[in-house]
Amino acid sequence: MEVNQVLDAKGLSCPLPIVRAKKAMDTLATGQVLEVHVTDKGALSDFPAWAKSSGHEILD
Repeated sequence: MEVNQVLDAKGLSCPLPIVRAKKAMDTLATGQVLEVHVTDKGALSDFPAWAKSSGHEILD
């Protein structure tokens, strides 16, 4: 899988990882991949919910 951009959101608490991910996604073209690094345990449930509601797909 080719990653087009990496977002380091380690050390950030909810909702900042999602906010930063949305800003990063807005700069990518359809089909491009954003890799997000997080330490917030809530991100394990937040990101799938956000992806589903915004039409994005979690690849891994």
